[in-house]
Amino acid sequence: MSAPWLVVGKGAIGLLAASRWLLSAQSVLLWQKTPQPLSYRFSAGGRDFAMQLQNASQGPFSKVLVPVKAYDVVAVVHTLLPHLADEAQLVLCHNGMGTLEPVAVLLKPGQGLWFASTSHGAYKPHALHIIHSGQGNTILAPCNDAARNCTAPIAAELTQALSPLTQVDDIQPYLWQKLAVNSVINPLTALHQCRNGELNQPQYQAQIKLLLAEFVQVAAACGQLFSGDRLYQLVQQVQSNTAQNFSSMLQDVSAGRRTELGAITGYLLQQAAAHQLAMPEHQALYQALAAKLAPWQL
Repeated sequence: MSAPWLVVGKGAIGLLAASRWLLSAQSVLLWQKTPQPLSYRFSAGGRDFAMQLQNASQGPFSKVLVPVKAYDVVAVVHTLLPHLADEAQLVLCHNGMGTLEPVAVLLKPGQGLWFASTSHGAYKPHALHIIHSGQGNTILAPCNDAARNCTAPIAAELTQALSPLTQVDDIQPYLWQKLAVNSVINPLTALHQCRNGELNQPQYQAQIKLLLAEFVQVAAACGQLFSGDRLYQLVQQVQSNTAQNFSSMLQDVSAGRRTELGAITGYLLQQAAAHQLAMPEHQALYQALAAKLAPWQL
């Protein structure tokens, strides 16, 4: 039998992956603060499933999915380090950027680091109910030599959880493309308290185009080339495909949680500053949303 996957936390994407693994008979354990099993309801494709995840009691763990918020990633990996096998494979999965470098230096030479960028939609109407709200796809890439040389079926097993999945050699173009979409949809929906589809209304289009034009400049300075027109079409497509969804940032704001604004817009502003580029639209959007949040939510 295949070694179990360890899923960290009880976030929507993590429980989506865990649920689909359980339904495909893949062994899964949950890493959480409380030691008891987690019983919950999983809704997908018009069906409901009663699910139970056993809490991880001891390592070493060889396959770990880390689908936590960007601001928690490094601290979570620090906590996991004593419980990891020498050849463990860690898969990060979150919005925003800026975690790969600080995590890579924490790992042993034989421990692999991967990144999975997914467009699946999932949300929790309450703590014990997870809904798969939008079919998406997943891009997976190895991010260090130990992952590139790994013989474990990481991609095949992740396909069971977050299909369809494509493995690529370089995750950076995909992370930047997702950052373009997230840097528009997340802060705008959080600021205006609206569903994703409402951003297709005429009054938002000029601002969206300006945000993307600034993004294209900063991405180019970082070695990633994009067409503003194509990104605009992509943003419109995502907004239409997820029209009824509430963005993750809006959900965080509504629930009084910390947001990923720092890992999305904040990351862009940091890269712009490093290359001495101005981003007035992104800066204004950051400040407008920051004015509505407590300092610890940024």
